[in-house]
Amino acid sequence: MLTSDQWSTIKRLVDWLDSTNGRSREEIGLRILKLTEEVGEAGQAWIGVQGQNPRKGVTHTIADVQDELCDVIVTAAVALASISGEPEDVLAEKLAKIAARSGAAT
Repeated sequence: MLTSDQWSTIKRLVDWLDSTNGRSREEIGLRILKLTEEVGEAGQAWIGVQGQNPRKGVTHTIADVQDELCDVIVTAAVALASISGEPEDVLAEKLAKIAARSGAAT
């Protein structure tokens, strides 16, 4: 879960994007689509760690993958906060549902 300080940072990022790009339906769509770019970069980094491309060899580190996964998390949180007044609650409820169905609930 994100902390309250992290959610505050996410909300400041949303405010920054809103002031720069507005918050039209198109802008919201682009924020959601940005996730595909970030997920692709995480996948590319993992492929690079594995040296899966024989022409390129090993091109990335685990730290690169971690960095890209953080970009995915932040981008998703920004998109969520852009369409929800209480993204913290939305995420907490969803996580609780996932934990319950997986048997990982506390």
